[in-house]
Amino acid sequence: MQFQVSPKSLSEYSAEEWQARVDLAAAHRLAFIQGFSEGIFNHLTFVVPGKSDRYYQIPFGTHWSEVTASCFMEVGIDDGEVKSGEGEVERSCYCIHAPIHKALPQAKAVFHTHMPHASALTRLEDPRIKEIGQTEVGLSGAIAYDDEYTGPALDPAEGARLAKVIGDKTVLFMANHGISTVGATVAEAYDMLYYVERAAQVQIYAMWTGQKLKQLPAPVVEKTKRDYKDDHLYKGPTPAQRHFDALKRMLDRKEPDYAT
Repeated sequence: MQFQVSPKSLSEYSAEEWQARVDLAAAHRLAFIQGFSEGIFNHLTFVVPGKSDRYYQIPFGTHWSEVTASCFMEVGIDDGEVKSGEGEVERSCYCIHAPIHKALPQAKAVFHTHMPHASALTRLEDPRIKEIGQTEVGLSGAIAYDDEYTGPALDPAEGARLAKVIGDKTVLFMANHGISTVGATVAEAYDMLYYVERAAQVQIYAMWTGQKLKQLPAPVVEKTKRDYKDDHLYKGPTPAQRHFDALKRMLDRKEPDYAT
C-alpha cells in the first residue's frame, strides 16, 4: 500500500505527513494485534516530516486498537504543548520520547513498549540477549542496556539520560521496565520491536527447559554479524520495509479503517 488519503488530508497534510500518520497508525494496530501493548500506556512516536520541532503522539486514553491516521496530535519537542490536534499529552511519553527524538539523529521513530517476553528479561539480574541463535546474534550489536531503574519517567531529564545510554544503538533494554527501539522510519523501529520480542520469547522458552544455553562459537558469531550487516543481497526496499509493508497488507484486509 502506498497511502490512503482522507478528505481532511488533502488540505491539512502533505503526502509525506499523511504517509507517516498511516504508518504510525498501522504500527499501533499491529502492536496491539501482536501483543506488544499494555492498556492505554506505552508510546509509539514519530517526528513530523518537515517539522523537526514536533512529533506525533496519540491523545492520552486512546487504545491502540482504535488508533487512526487522523487522530494524532503534533506535540512540541521542546515544550510538550499540543501544536495541532486535540487531546491530552501523556506525561511519561513526552519525558521519554522528546529528549530521545531531539538527541539522536537515528531516532525519527521512538517506540516504547512493555512487551511481555522482552520486559520479563529486563526483570532479571542478567537481562542480556544471549548469542544462541542467528536472530539473537543479528540483534546483539544493536542493543544498549540500561542497568538503572529510576522510577516513572515524569521529567525530561530521564529521557535525556536514556538517550545517552542508547548512543548509536537502536534498541534499549530498560532495567526493570521495558524496551525502546528507534529508527529512521516507522518500519525500522517496528521491525526491531518485533524481532526483539521474538528473540526474548525464544530465549525464555529455552531457559524454561532448565538446560544450559548453547552459546554459538565465536567465529560463527562474527560471521553471522557480518552477514546481517551485508545489505547488497537485495535491491529495492530493505527487509524491514518489506516486513512492515506485508504487515500493512494484512491490516488492509482486516482493519482498513486505520488509514482514515
